[in-house]
Amino acid sequence: MANPAANLNAVRETMEVLLEISRILNTGLDMETLSICVRLCEQGINPEALSAVIKELRKATEALKRRWRCVQAARAVFQYRWFI
Repeated sequence: MANPAANLNAVRETMEVLLEISRILNTGLDMETLSICVRLCEQGINPEALSAVIKELRKATEALKRRWRCVQAARAVFQYRWFI
């Protein structure tokens, strides 16, 4: 029977190595996100499909951030003109 502490150390070491590889590849994934991706792949999710979903989510997030900045800028202009 395997030692639970040894198994935990092996998992931690593996995740640290994966995180370092992730950083070298400039994926932008943090430890929590990387851990979720690993668990999804272990459950049978296609890694390429998962990568595509992450890329699309990042694009959508950036688009929302751009729109929000435009709304904030328009609000600032409106407030400025209102008080002149």
